[in-house]
Amino acid sequence: MPVMLRLFRSFSGARPPHVAVTASAVCGALLLAFAPLVGLRGFMVDDALIIARVAHHVATGFGHRFNATGPVVDAVTPLGWPYFVAIFAGTSVLRAFVAAKWLGAASYLLAVSWLARALCRLPGRAARFAPLLLLGCSAPLAAWAASGMETGFIVLLCTLALTSHRAGAMAAGLAAGLRPELIPWAVVLAFGSAVARRERPLGLLLALACALGPALAAAVTRSAIFGQAAPLSSLAKPSDLEHGAVYAIGAAFGTGALPLLCALRGYWRVDGHTRAVALSVGAHFIALLLAGGDWMALYRLATPLLPAAIFVASALAAESPLLATGGRVACACALSSFVLMTTGGRAAHVGEHRLTLIERARRPLAAARSVAALDIGWVGAATPAAIVDLAGVTDPAVARLAGGHTSKRVSRDLLERRGVDVLVLLLAKGQPLRRPWWTSQFDRVVERRVATLASELTVRSIELLPLGGTDQQYVVVAVQQ
Repeated sequence: MPVMLRLFRSFSGARPPHVAVTASAVCGALLLAFAPLVGLRGFMVDDALIIARVAHHVATGFGHRFNATGPVVDAVTPLGWPYFVAIFAGTSVLRAFVAAKWLGAASYLLAVSWLARALCRLPGRAARFAPLLLLGCSAPLAAWAASGMETGFIVLLCTLALTSHRAGAMAAGLAAGLRPELIPWAVVLAFGSAVARRERPLGLLLALACALGPALAAAVTRSAIFGQAAPLSSLAKPSDLEHGAVYAIGAAFGTGALPLLCALRGYWRVDGHTRAVALSVGAHFIALLLAGGDWMALYRLATPLLPAAIFVASALAAESPLLATGGRVACACALSSFVLMTTGGRAAHVGEHRLTLIERARRPLAAARSVAALDIGWVGAATPAAIVDLAGVTDPAVARLAGGHTSKRVSRDLLERRGVDVLVLLLAKGQPLRRPWWTSQFDRVVERRVATLASELTVRSIELLPLGGTDQQYVVVAVQQ
C-alpha cells in the first residue's frame, strides 16, 4: 500500500487540494465527458476489428496472427496491445472488439479524472476549469475512446505524462512505444520538463532514456520477430506530405487545440513545465504533418494530445484576463461543436451498420477458404477463413508492393498462390452492379485491378451486401479455382 501511495503521488503531486474542490472538479469533468461518450459509443473503424481478430487468435492459442493458419505478422501498430485485449477477449472476434471498447472508455474516464484533479493543483482563479468544457463537445475524444482501438488507453498515458515529475517521462515513453508518431512529443515533453526542473546532465539523459526507451525496445522486438523495426502499417501506407499538412491543419482547428493554445503573452508568465507541455503539443502536430496524417475520421492521431491542450489552457487562464480565457474556450468549443454536429450523427451509427453487415456476410462467406478484400476488419469478423489483405496492413508481401494502401499492384499470381476463391469488393458511391460484373465501377484502385484480374475466372455466385448509412454496396464474388 505505501508503494502504491508513493506511485500515485508521483503522478499527482505532493500537496492535495481541498477535498470538496477536487471532488466537484472530478465529478463535473466526468459528467461533461460522459454525455458525448454515451452518444458516440457506436463509433468504430475497420481497424478495430483487425485488432480484435488478432486478440481473439491470441486468446484461443493461435498466437499473434491475423489468419489462424497463417504466419505471425505485425498486424497491429501498438505492439503488445492485442495481448492486453486478449485477457478480456472471450471466444469470438466480436467479443474481443467489445472488450476493447470497454477498455478504451474506462481508460478515457480515468484520464479525465486525473486531468481534473491536476487542474485543481494549478494556481489561480476558478476560470482555470473553463477549458474542461471542451470535454462536453469533443467528438474525437468521445468517439475514439469507445472505438475499439487503443486510443483511449493512449489518451490515459498522455494525460499521466503531464505530471512535472520524472514519472511523466515514463508515461510519455510508454505512449510513444505504442504509437511511434508520439516519439517527438515524448522527447520534447520529457526533456523540457527535466530542464524546467533544473535537472543535471545525468537527469536530462535519464529523461531522454525514459522517453525513447520503450520505442527503441519496440523497434528491436519488431526487428527480431518480424524482420523490420518500423510497424508494417508504415510500409503499407507510405506518408504523403501534402495530405499530412491538410490533416495537421484540420486537426489543429477541428479538435479545438489551436484556439486553446493561442495566448502568446501568457507563455511568458507560466512555469517552465507548462511551456514544455505546449512545445510538445506543437512538436506532435509537426510529426503528424511529416507522417502524412491518417485516413480515419475525427483526427485520431491528434486526439491523445487534447488533455495536454486543456492543461496548458488552464495554466494560461491563471495568467490571462477573463475575457481572453473565455474567448479561447468559446472558440475551441464552437469548432468542436461544429465537428460534433456535422459528423457525430453518422459516427454514432457506424458500429450498428458494420455489425449488420457482418451478420449478412456470414452466409455468402460460409464456404470461403481464402477471401481477398481491402476492408479486412469486418470481413475477418464475418468468417474464420484466411484473408488476403489487399491493403497490405497485415500482409508483408502485399505491403511491399508499389502503390498506396488502396492502390497496391496486386498480381494474378499472388491471388492464385493464396488460393483466393472469394472476392469482396466495394462499389463506388451510387453505382450499381453491371454485367459483366468486372465492368462495374469499384471504389478503390486495387479493387478495380483485382476485378480485371478475375474477369476470366468462372463465377460460382455473386451477392450484394449494402453498406448501411451510405449508398454503397459490397460485391461478394465466389470464383472457381
